[in-house]
Amino acid sequence: MSPQRRNTRANRRAPATKSAAQVKRTPAPTETTSSGARRRTTRYEQARTKRRKEYMIAFSTVIVGVLAALLLSLFTGSPTGAGHGIDIAKAAVSGPPGPEGVPLEQGALLATAATASTGATVDGIGCDASEQIAYHVHTHLSVHVDGTLRPLPAGIGIVAPVAQATADGPFDSATRCYYWLHVHAQDGVIHIESPTERSYTLGEFFDIWRQPFSSTQIVKVKGRLTVYVNGEHYQGNPRHVALGSHVDIQIDVGSPTVAPRKVDWAATQL
Repeated sequence: MSPQRRNTRANRRAPATKSAAQVKRTPAPTETTSSGARRRTTRYEQARTKRRKEYMIAFSTVIVGVLAALLLSLFTGSPTGAGHGIDIAKAAVSGPPGPEGVPLEQGALLATAATASTGATVDGIGCDASEQIAYHVHTHLSVHVDGTLRPLPAGIGIVAPVAQATADGPFDSATRCYYWLHVHAQDGVIHIESPTERSYTLGEFFDIWRQPFSSTQIVKVKGRLTVYVNGEHYQGNPRHVALGSHVDIQIDVGSPTVAPRKVDWAATQL
């Protein structure tokens, strides 16, 4: 057999081999694995970015809520204004005994009761021929101007009052009607006597008295007010201080201020 024919048969039996170009075109297994890893990484990053945005939105919502609550407390005198401080009242209110067992306030009156409303409804608060007993509680208010006690007058909220003599001083009664917020004696006690249980505020009391009252003025006295409720510094709007059972309110205007004091309610008839 000629060498040429032997070479032809050998070529037919030899296995075909791929060219270098064909080898390069075949994707390597590592390339496929790397591409899948990149896709998984991209999905992970997208999910993480989404979660981060959700956390930021939730955090922002909480912050906005807290700021809104603080602003509401500042401008409305909500309970955030008081109740979170320290009771610094170390002494009891003192003075000669009054007809209700609460010491009488002595000194020049903060204002007379002559300006008080005469029977028309005020802030939804009526004036009835007899005192209401469905809801009957007491709040004490004392006011100091430049360190001096200025008593509340008897007769606020009592229309056409008549003073009745008692062993411990006069006690006012109405000949026409009683507002649901009124004062019987010169002891700073505000009687809340209402046909239903509801909330009342210090601002409503001053509206019945028809005297100015704000964070910078009480009656005719102007200046920054320092307010204590049950011995704690009240930082809200003083008009919104809530009246209630055995609540002690003290207001100081000017300087020096007086350390807050409380009524010994256990020793009273109220």
